[in-house]
Amino acid sequence: MDAPVKAGEKGQPAYRTPPHNEEAEQAVLGAILVNNRAFEKVGEFLRPEHFFDPANQKIFAAIMKMIDRGQVANPLTLKAYFEQDNDLREIGGTDYLAQLAAAIVTVTNIEDYGRIIHDGYLRRQLIEVGEDMVNTAYKHELDVTANDQIEEAEKKLFELASFGDVKGDFIPFERALKAAIDTAEAAFRRTSHVTGVTSGLRDLDSKLGGLHPSDLLILAGRPSMGKTALATNIAFNAAKAYMLSGGKEGAPVGFFSLEMSAEQLALRILADQAEVSGDKIRRGDIAASDFPKFVEASQYLARVPFFVDDTPALTITAVRTRCRRLKRTQGLGLVVVDYLQLLRGGGTGRGPENRVQEISEITRGLKAIAKELHVPVIALSQLSRSVEQREDKRPQLSDLRESGSIEQDADVVMFVFREQYYLERAEPGQRPDESQDKFNDRYQRWQERLGQVHNTAEVIIGKQRHGPVGTVRLFFDGNFTRFGDLDTQHGAYDNE
Repeated sequence: MDAPVKAGEKGQPAYRTPPHNEEAEQAVLGAILVNNRAFEKVGEFLRPEHFFDPANQKIFAAIMKMIDRGQVANPLTLKAYFEQDNDLREIGGTDYLAQLAAAIVTVTNIEDYGRIIHDGYLRRQLIEVGEDMVNTAYKHELDVTANDQIEEAEKKLFELASFGDVKGDFIPFERALKAAIDTAEAAFRRTSHVTGVTSGLRDLDSKLGGLHPSDLLILAGRPSMGKTALATNIAFNAAKAYMLSGGKEGAPVGFFSLEMSAEQLALRILADQAEVSGDKIRRGDIAASDFPKFVEASQYLARVPFFVDDTPALTITAVRTRCRRLKRTQGLGLVVVDYLQLLRGGGTGRGPENRVQEISEITRGLKAIAKELHVPVIALSQLSRSVEQREDKRPQLSDLRESGSIEQDADVVMFVFREQYYLERAEPGQRPDESQDKFNDRYQRWQERLGQVHNTAEVIIGKQRHGPVGTVRLFFDGNFTRFGDLDTQHGAYDNE
């Protein structure tokens, strides 16, 4: 299939015809007219608009309609459709249908011919996208920047690639079963028995079995609960494990930091690894002895496969494009988005009535990224203020903002909760009608509870599609914004 150069008449310049294959189109139509069961081999991916010839488009559309109705599609049954059709009359009228069927020798190659037709359609669409890009680039619209045009072009190319993928099909259960056994065997051989990407947190890995490929995990919390810190810790732990194990554990990480700059994120990780308070680093309150720690930590960190994109207000299409590019060029095994409410959908509406729809588009897009690239995707999410109105401020699924789509698309929903944060802001004061003894008793109970939850955090698993829900207790050090394993007498699990 090519695009031949046609010689012009009377000195006119030559021109190229769009890519197409007339013989393949006729072969597919003839094969189906002879044996309607041949339609099963191309019906999943071939559409009327994929044909180049308008007459062939109409014939294929009529064939589809009749077969969908359970009727036989052949030259005789289709004759009534096309007796008055001008496009068909120009190429021989209804006799053309009979010629298509008579010229077929075999129907065994129909799928190959169908893919040739589909490939020609994609090439014609690429030409159209390219021409649109050129014409748009020549325009000088004040409201449309060059970056906007690039993003629009990427979106069109991505849509074309998505709709153009015709490889999906049923797979034998035997093959899926073998993949499941291989996964279980790999987990058995690991000392941690983690089937997915490790989070670097023992008790969380035990509860989730690791971060599983193709899963969308939502990590939500109110401000100051530490959701960004936890996501950063998990992402860095995964990247570090990948480096230390030579690729056997963990994963290369793509981190989309829409709220913090790459420099701020790097500062957090540097403070954690060098064990120097991030607040002191920002204020310049550091000792000369700390600089060797920075140098040592930075040399170590530079080898970790951790990639940060801090471009603000990215569209879900841009995220998908960049993830695909990163996987192709550097490898990718985990994606983190901080946070999903700062992403933009593909539409232009920004009103409240469109926000729920836009969030739905974003969460569906994140889930699609997880499935297409076969990687876990962690997306951080805000919670509504309704949490603050309750006495028990532990989050629930209903606290998710635009919760319908987020909860529906997520495979795992986790909440970060630090009781210490609320207790420190609720120090008891003596009431006017309260005796000193009662106040002292109440104040002591408050101090005891504060001591119990000091430097701890809870990860509440509110939804897990493939496992149990419950609570994992973690260690939290605010100086280094570090989460770690918590060893307690009663274990790290609550609310099983």
